[in-house]
Amino acid sequence: MSDSDLQFNPDQPAHPEDPSLLGFQLESSATPEDIEFIDKLPSLIEKLKSEIAHVIVGQEEVINQVLITLLARGHALLEGVPGLAKTLLVSSVAEALSLKSGRIQFTPDLMPSDITGTLVVEEDPFSGKRDFVFREGPIFVNILLADEINRSPPKTQAALLEGMAEKTVTQAGKRYKLPKPFFVLATQNPIEQEGTYPLPEAQLDRFLLKIDLDYPELEDEAEILRRTTGKDLPTLDHVLSIDEVAALQRVVDALPVSNHVMHYATRLVRGSRPNEPGVFPWVKDLIAWGAGPRAVQALIRAGKAHTLLEGRYSVTRADIRQIAPAVLRHRILPSFQAEAEQISADEIVMRLLYYTEAFPDKATYDAATRKILRL
Repeated sequence: MSDSDLQFNPDQPAHPEDPSLLGFQLESSATPEDIEFIDKLPSLIEKLKSEIAHVIVGQEEVINQVLITLLARGHALLEGVPGLAKTLLVSSVAEALSLKSGRIQFTPDLMPSDITGTLVVEEDPFSGKRDFVFREGPIFVNILLADEINRSPPKTQAALLEGMAEKTVTQAGKRYKLPKPFFVLATQNPIEQEGTYPLPEAQLDRFLLKIDLDYPELEDEAEILRRTTGKDLPTLDHVLSIDEVAALQRVVDALPVSNHVMHYATRLVRGSRPNEPGVFPWVKDLIAWGAGPRAVQALIRAGKAHTLLEGRYSVTRADIRQIAPAVLRHRILPSFQAEAEQISADEIVMRLLYYTEAFPDKATYDAATRKILRL
């Protein structure tokens, strides 16, 4: 079987064994208010996307993945060249969701305290007593844009990643909780790599999705010119409150996932590990290091959020396939052979999706191989 045969389409209908989309039942983590809130979801989500589109032209898939990350309580790494409205995207999403946003420009001289905050000495005007007071840094927002995160040294990157993982900041032995929800959109510039500090694989794994941002289409770029070279951009309406965003996150947590969908996600991730018994032979040639258990968790969580944004309430294998490239592209390390043949991580993921879908187990693959060899 050649690569030209790999005509896999992640948008194709779900497998016939996928559960019915009717008669779903939320898990116990949902409150009665959340269940009542579900009736309003389709119209609210449609209004939310429409409101963001008043400012952000095109990039529907990018907006969708940003919302998936937020609803799944994760963080996203966005890679794209300068000038593609990354800052505007964050501020627009925050405005439509009634969330507080912030931005940090990462530079080589940025210190951890420039992110988390620092202790300052304050004097009480009445007693004259002096004491240390913690001054919150720019990380204390709901949505934070960490611009060009790979421009700062590992020590500074670690300060942000601690907040991402623990949702807290530690200063002088005391822990301070970050606001809820807390979501980081970190950006990397794919060009001009001199003087950068690439995130190691273990830290890349902390990001739920890696979102690739490309240049706009011709019509979209013309529309951008019309909107931005005349009058000011419109002010967005607050579509959802912070409480409603929290309710959406609880609904995502409570969406049911059938055993066969979980098994499919697990097979997909385990199939990316070269040393895993029974993997497809090409995996050992093209992948130096595969995805870990956190990738399976990310597939399920992102699949749930994708399901909700599509107006459905039961996760299918089609949802897992749709979100798999963004979940796996930064968790799979191509081998030297793959790089020599200019096979990208995205191409490896698509090949992995095809083989996992076409061959449910190694016996099926071996039988197909024997049949091809007999031809």
